[in-house]
Amino acid sequence: MIRIIDGYDAGAVGRLLKRKTERDESIQQTVRGIVEDVRRRGLDAALEYTARFDGAKLTPGSVEVTRAEIDDAYAAASQTFIDALRRAADNIRAYHEKQKRLTWIDFQPDRAMGQLVLPIGRAGIYAPGGRAGYPSTALMNAIPARVAGVSEIVMATPPGPDGRASYTASLVAADIAGVDRIFKLGGAQAVAALAYGADPVPAVDKIVGPGNVFVQGAKRMVFGQVGIDSVAGPSEVLVIADDTARPDWAAADMLAQAEHDPDAAALLVTPSRRLAEAALAEAAAQFNKRGRQAVLERSLRDNAAAIIVRDIDEAVDLANYIAPEHLELCVADPFALLGKVRNAGAVFIGHYTPESAGDYLAGPNHVLPTNGTARFFSPLSVDDFTKKTSVLRYSREALMAAADDIETLALAEGLDAHAYAVTVRRGK
Repeated sequence: MIRIIDGYDAGAVGRLLKRKTERDESIQQTVRGIVEDVRRRGLDAALEYTARFDGAKLTPGSVEVTRAEIDDAYAAASQTFIDALRRAADNIRAYHEKQKRLTWIDFQPDRAMGQLVLPIGRAGIYAPGGRAGYPSTALMNAIPARVAGVSEIVMATPPGPDGRASYTASLVAADIAGVDRIFKLGGAQAVAALAYGADPVPAVDKIVGPGNVFVQGAKRMVFGQVGIDSVAGPSEVLVIADDTARPDWAAADMLAQAEHDPDAAALLVTPSRRLAEAALAEAAAQFNKRGRQAVLERSLRDNAAAIIVRDIDEAVDLANYIAPEHLELCVADPFALLGKVRNAGAVFIGHYTPESAGDYLAGPNHVLPTNGTARFFSPLSVDDFTKKTSVLRYSREALMAAADDIETLALAEGLDAHAYAVTVRRGK
């Protein structure tokens, strides 16, 4: 089911990771039509698509989740689940509090320069529903926004045919995370409503959160009207392991990633053929005990491999080339490798730090760059919900001292009005 690749073969790895990331033009055309229709007709269009795709006949008066619906979601959840969500929220909040940046101004006798750090006004979160419902994602997206000081957080999540949120556990998570308003809208129509406003859905300044190809396509189309976090692709894990790693643990971590999606990738990179073969045997045994077997089978068949390298240093080189979303260092001395890691969304250090810990409870954000974009993107953070404004002030003396240089540079660019804006202050 899972293949073995001998050696650091960039071509073979590249072919393995060439998953379904290309844009489907027919899907894009569909998304374009939905987004434009919602932009023009607002909530009427969004509700028509909701009835067509989700089977829910909502009205302007029923599209927003009520306090009673949230209370019902709490009542339907176990106390154990609610307590776990609250502990996760505490950890996520504490971690992201450390990311906050402060406004600063450097005052000098004749000038001042600095930077205002300001939260965006309103954030929009998309939370998938149904089988793809992930309450942890509501925590991971909303809590950094709240820590950043965003004034209002709005969430959209798909309804079921009964007109209620299709995944009520996300309502509990959103409430714990501090979401202000929740609307029962899904798909491209939800993204368009958040981007352009569809009364009573308010227009937001930035949209974050995962979703299917229609959601991601819509986020791509509204970028510029609003900010977005990223256009997410299939998830991935790369496990670097040596002979100190347990094969059953490595196999479990690979299957944990593969169960996300048929296009998810799970890679084991090791200099130990013994470990690789044992881990693949364990994966086959564990497969028979797991749910979501149809998803697992496709993911493991198409996008999973054990790659045999010369040594651990070559394993790190390969990881930096792939730039995985999740990188596990299951080796005897993981901190010795950490300084060599250049490209990874998140690094999980040691045998007792499975990716699951980061996905749910530890505190660092699980919204991570995928498809090799860890080369230039970062995890979702407080920074995603703030913006920076430069501040500067010159006294008359400071401007006169700099006037010649400013005029010279302005004239070199052919912008004589720029130069004159300084010249006129010199009394010339």
